[in-house]
Amino acid sequence: MPRKPTLSPSRLTTFLACPVKFKWTYLDGRGKWYIKSKSYYSFGTSLHNVLQRYHDEGDQGVQTTSEAIAALEESWIDAGYGSQDEMMQALAEGKEIVANYIEQAQTAPITNKTILIEKMLRMDLGSFVLQGRVDRVDEWEDGTLEIVDYKSGRSEVREEDIATDLAMTCYQLLLREHYPNRSVCASIYALRVGQKATVSLSPEELEAFRQDLIKLGEIILNLDPNELRPQVKELCHRCDFLPLCKRDRDFASDYSELLQQLATQEQEHQTSSPQN
Repeated sequence: MPRKPTLSPSRLTTFLACPVKFKWTYLDGRGKWYIKSKSYYSFGTSLHNVLQRYHDEGDQGVQTTSEAIAALEESWIDAGYGSQDEMMQALAEGKEIVANYIEQAQTAPITNKTILIEKMLRMDLGSFVLQGRVDRVDEWEDGTLEIVDYKSGRSEVREEDIATDLAMTCYQLLLREHYPNRSVCASIYALRVGQKATVSLSPEELEAFRQDLIKLGEIILNLDPNELRPQVKELCHRCDFLPLCKRDRDFASDYSELLQQLATQEQEHQTSSPQN
């Protein structure tokens, strides 16, 4: 019996942002030749790896600030940076973030216990399997399970950001599937500012989301990649697959027109701005 296709939060988010980007990323092998390393991916992954070790009771090598900083230096990912200076500046910032996180964690009262780290969770949704990897799951004293997701690029985090975040809702749905008798909540921890916000969705909200997810998954699974045509979006100018999309004449014409409009707007803005 063939295995069911799998969809993850990242795949779902990519499709919603741009179906053509989904095609080049996951369906058409030509896309892999255009994917570039991103410094923010490297930065975030480097921090994640250290925090994973810190919260892993089986890893005795990262228990203090100095050990965490040493671990960051040892496992630092330098791909995607524009220069050595840029990379070293990011490393220095990463050390500061790690040090602040460890200090805050060690001085905060202990009210929970980490039970899962970098855990892959799966859920059968009929025509496909939803799977997602959670950064961390903590168990509170009252039995509540808290999903903790680290974000290295955010300067703030709000409850409404979590409530409308597809990935965080997927994680709550997955965790409730595996722990049906537990209360579940989800938190985003903004590492740069040391702030955390938490949201808990009701069973009714999660069920409504599950139904929407099934419909979205069926749309993706029934997709014919050959019928997709690129459309100009705000994310195009920073997309790795822009050269591929420009091969479509209509897209190339629309994108060129957009660039001309933006250039005209910029020129008008500079002309209307008061001169010193």
